[in-house]
Amino acid sequence: MPSFDVTLEANQVEIRNAVDQANKEITNRFDFKGSDARFELADKALTAFADDDFKLGQVRDVLLAKLAKRNVDVRFLDYGTSERIGGDKMKQTITIRHGVPSETGKKIVRALKDAKLKVQASIQGDAVRVTGAKRDDLQTAIALIRRDFTDLPLACGNFRD
Repeated sequence: MPSFDVTLEANQVEIRNAVDQANKEITNRFDFKGSDARFELADKALTAFADDDFKLGQVRDVLLAKLAKRNVDVRFLDYGTSERIGGDKMKQTITIRHGVPSETGKKIVRALKDAKLKVQASIQGDAVRVTGAKRDDLQTAIALIRRDFTDLPLACGNFRD
């Protein structure tokens, strides 16, 4: 039976390159001279450091520009609250979304059932697998998912015939 997977996965190599370029630009910019503005990249999270809220916003803008140049969708980023660390320094944790959230997966399954398409959707870990008898039904399901779920950069891949 033909099938495809609905996934949510950012390109980690491009994110790492964008963070490196952002750090390089921050160290070279005149308005950041003498400040402790930088990014640290962990496995699925970024941490932005700056001297105050204004500079923290500037640091985020530099990162967003670098991500846009590398064609990484900014909807992968989930911003945490900014918190004050020792002295006048600020820190903000930015989580990189990975895997379709369970509530979004349930919404996808419900939307496909409500559309009365001849496809079956099942949640498989952090992805949603959609199977059907005809390729045309699967292509209609892909169009429905792309039209209705625009808040996350969902990818429909692994199309098997």
